[in-house]
Amino acid sequence: MSAHVPPVSLSHAGRPIPSRLAVALGVALLLFAIAAAIWPGLTDAWLVAVGIVAVAALADLAAARALPPRLALERRMPGSVPIGRWRECFLRISNPGPFPVRCEVHDHHPASVESAGLPVQVSVPARGYAMAPYKMRATERGTLGFAPAEARVGSPFRLWDSRVRFGAAQSVRSYPDFAELADYALFATENRLSQIGVLKQRRRGEGLEFHQLRDYREGDSLRQIDWSATARLRRPIAREYQDERDQQIVFLIDSGRRMNARDGLLSHFDEVLNAVLLLAFVALRQGDAAGLMTFAGAEPRFVPARKSRETINAFLNALYDVQPTLRPPDYHAAAVELSRRLKRRSLVVVVSNLRDEDEETLLPALALLKRKHLVLFANLRESALDSVRDTPVRTLDDALTYAAGAIYERERASITRRVESAGAMLLDVPPKELAVRLVNRYLDLKRSGRF
Repeated sequence: MSAHVPPVSLSHAGRPIPSRLAVALGVALLLFAIAAAIWPGLTDAWLVAVGIVAVAALADLAAARALPPRLALERRMPGSVPIGRWRECFLRISNPGPFPVRCEVHDHHPASVESAGLPVQVSVPARGYAMAPYKMRATERGTLGFAPAEARVGSPFRLWDSRVRFGAAQSVRSYPDFAELADYALFATENRLSQIGVLKQRRRGEGLEFHQLRDYREGDSLRQIDWSATARLRRPIAREYQDERDQQIVFLIDSGRRMNARDGLLSHFDEVLNAVLLLAFVALRQGDAAGLMTFAGAEPRFVPARKSRETINAFLNALYDVQPTLRPPDYHAAAVELSRRLKRRSLVVVVSNLRDEDEETLLPALALLKRKHLVLFANLRESALDSVRDTPVRTLDDALTYAAGAIYERERASITRRVESAGAMLLDVPPKELAVRLVNRYLDLKRSGRF
């Protein structure tokens, strides 16, 4: 979907300033003056040159003031963009005036947007238009505000530049990375999921939910034979099963202070949202319902579990402007609230980053959820831990860093063991691997019949 803004006439033109060409001519005249001071015979030629440049500059300034450019801007860009992905944006610059316009255009995008290709050099024909393309990439989710664009417009002789603002303000929504869902759908359609790390190992006819009767084929197990149908039809008939459908998966997402950490362009929270969207998409394709709830945030968000086509849109609209806060996570309060809302047995996927001080609220939360639900705790592991462990120790500072990392990792391992001892499944994974690892664990649970 593209967002189109009606063309808006030039809103403001600044006072003309000397262009780069005018500055270069001024430097040349200065050097000429030095030469004339050394060789007096060049004085007359210098005076002629000064006169010509001065007349041209004054005439050009008068023309620039008498015929100010009248430009209009239409910004053509997606109405919504996935965080972390490059997208093309086009500036359609119209010139209704009788003379062509040369300008250098810069779009005033917000600080949370990276750009490539700005400023753009554009020549706009008289009574025509020109397209100025560039690329943009959102680094934060939420509503991104674009201010009017700015152009540096040259005068007829290119001796003066006028800075002008034109176009209208515009806003674009930055969502979690829904482009990854399209990648998954494409690979699933082409049966190449292994290329993105998803291990699909489904064996023919060996699910738990009855699907259909069919002729017995080589490779089927004897326990699949339906003896009644075989006797009735007088040929071997096998039962075919499929993974259970109509189950329910609910995400309990930590949006507290630890999710602000970054290992790259995206925060841990953004990596979590991308993973949640991908797994929800996979679950819906499997015939299951998906829902979510956030906790430790400024305003908890809740999307009830459902398996309609609008579920992913509901996830996107609920999460696009959620930002991590500075609050510590209270797992027990979150579990109580989720239990109050969640009446049906579900696979509850808790996504967070554990510390040893979380034990006081974590263990009661797991005990509460385990009474009715299957619980999978996805624990984010900072990549810095792996790098500290793998870095050779050569100096005292290296040794102190290694020792501190070892102590932290030991405490972290202690709390993760408590998660497993409480009866929850544990997935300890770096944020960048979370999406694929979650999908694989979910598919394993479906194949095993636990969910």
